[in-house]
Amino acid sequence: MELRQLHYFVAVVEEANFTRAAQRLRIAQPAVSAQIRRLESELGQPLLDRSRRTVRLTAAGAAVLPHARAALAAAAAARHAVDDLTGLLRGTVSIGTVTSHTVDLPALLADFHAEHPNVEVTLSTDSSDALIDKLRTGRLDVAIVSIGPRERPDGLDIAVITEEAVDAAVAPGDPFAGRPHVGLAELADRPVITLPTGAGLRRQFDRACARAGVTPRIAFEAATPQAVADLAEHGLGVAIVPRSVARGRDTLRAVRLRPQVRGRLVWAWRAGDTLSPPARVLVRRARESGSRTP
Repeated sequence: MELRQLHYFVAVVEEANFTRAAQRLRIAQPAVSAQIRRLESELGQPLLDRSRRTVRLTAAGAAVLPHARAALAAAAAARHAVDDLTGLLRGTVSIGTVTSHTVDLPALLADFHAEHPNVEVTLSTDSSDALIDKLRTGRLDVAIVSIGPRERPDGLDIAVITEEAVDAAVAPGDPFAGRPHVGLAELADRPVITLPTGAGLRRQFDRACARAGVTPRIAFEAATPQAVADLAEHGLGVAIVPRSVARGRDTLRAVRLRPQVRGRLVWAWRAGDTLSPPARVLVRRARESGSRTP
């Protein structure tokens, strides 16, 4: 039994797919399949059910998984102990981020790479819900996510980057233009433009509407607040965007929501002493870059 086989096995379990696991591992998919077959042959039991579209654990696989993760963690700890002794920082750091934020991430990563050239950094984008799930399962080390003003996701530590209100934004000729505020109930009969389900801002808006007993008519969804605002500029509906976006365009009119909806952008990482040395260094650098711990 080799650590490589266990590493491949855990990757396939977490991705629920051989192709995605191979892409994550940056190797050919046949190599992943071959190593897992050898592991299964050595253990004398199939570990994965390949009969469905999504790969699932067998009973034997479920029994092996925690031991595989423990073995990989122990091997990583041994490497980290030697690195700490020699003062060498190496390994990998996986970062995730929402598509729109105010962090100068390229500068942060460039500085980190200049100081620690032996650390491989990977960067991906996703919705806040998906990023939080990946942090909890160890697929990411640190991420920029959008959450509620008093929210702290279970199992994670956070450092606040920004916090601001969420406004409605409309074209100048819209019936809401010129009004100081609009009630959530008034949105029920208007086409609403917002981020897709899974985005942090969308979650805060949906929760506020649910508390107000309002079912908004979502006419359009767009991947970024800027794209949401673009649609509103063309008179396609009422955009739900951060206040800085709503008030940052001469072609839009910002209107306050009542009751107020707020959200915040945060750095997030797994709580406790579970991060690798490279990830701990990156988290420290991120927290020093204008973030604050609530």
